Amino acid sequence: MATQVFKNAMLFVNNVDLSGNVMSLALSYEAESLDETAMGANTRKKKGGLKNHGIDVTFFQNFSCVDATLFGLVGCQTSIEMRACNACSSAGNPIWEATYLLQSYPPFGGGVGDMLQTAVRFEPAGDLRHCAVAS
Repeated sequence: MATQVFKNAMLFVNNVDLSGNVMSLALSYEAESLDETAMGANTRKKKGGLKNHGIDVTFFQNFSCVDATLFGLVGCQTSIEMRACNACSSAGNPIWEATYLLQSYPPFGGGVGDMLQTAVRFEPAGDLRHCAVAS
């Protein structure tokens, strides 16, 4: 069984490489579960509905890079491209890309002695594309 250590992800936001500032990165992808159970059925019947996806990122704050990229994107749609490994795309390292909305951005937060960080969630503004080679 092939395994991979998640330690060198690639993240481009608005065509800016923020990979070196990423502490954690998670992509979610799901479909709504719609109930289509009719009278007389003994078991619920589900049908897949609209898809949804989002990206949760925690950055080590760097005001000249992370803040400079994200601050102006609040309320705007932007393109994001990511890979599990910061290397050429392939079947084993596919590209995930879409247009996203950044609804809010907390520039910093934490307690005394903590690393300065910011956590954001990018909401979908278009279909998620998954491909093995650059498009």
